[in-house]
Amino acid sequence: MGTLKEFQKAYGKGGRVSEARPSGFAGQDEEGAVEASPSVLPDISASDREIGKSRKPLALTKDDIFHYVYGVLHDPEYREKYALNLKREFPRIPFYPDFFRWVEWGKRLMELHISYESVEPWPLERLDTPDENVRVTGMVPKTILKADRDNGIIRLDTETQLSGIPKEPWEYRLGNRSGLEWILDQYKEKKPKDPTIREKFNTYRFADYKEKVVDLLMRVTRVSVETIAMKEAMKGARR
Repeated sequence: MGTLKEFQKAYGKGGRVSEARPSGFAGQDEEGAVEASPSVLPDISASDREIGKSRKPLALTKDDIFHYVYGVLHDPEYREKYALNLKREFPRIPFYPDFFRWVEWGKRLMELHISYESVEPWPLERLDTPDENVRVTGMVPKTILKADRDNGIIRLDTETQLSGIPKEPWEYRLGNRSGLEWILDQYKEKKPKDPTIREKFNTYRFADYKEKVVDLLMRVTRVSVETIAMKEAMKGARR
């Protein structure tokens, strides 16, 4: 675990870096600013390689610290090493050498997770097969909302299924389930136990939100895939 003294020794008391971030750091100038030695970010995307190229010298900010913590909390090695501790106490944040690389990872992850509804949808394949039995009666298709992980398929109802789901979305978990499974559970039709509520206020029908759910599943797939890619890149970082 790092200390404030270790941070100041590496980055100066002002927490000032003189070059683009993130990178390895070669040394300090006379004012305590740290010279950044060149390094290459993990090859996730074109935007990843351009992180920090146009940055001017910046002082360490509260946002930097917040993003650093958010990045470290997604570090697979950290989560595995301190798995038992994280279940019973507040997390203790280690001090990693490439501080600003973790700042950038944390910032990108936070932007991805907060803006999940506006990311580009992942191109899942949609198959609509008319349910003749339902159409004859004038009813809506029966809600299913079940996932087949092994085959990368989600069945929404008796007419619609999504396929081509990569393995990463099942690996990125929110608590004890994946983000996709969380969505499926939230949009299920559930009958209230109270008879009065069930009779007068139980107006939710999945069919009214079907298109919204399809769109959300595609976007969360994108978020999950990119999150897992960054977590994989973290495995090669210095500690």
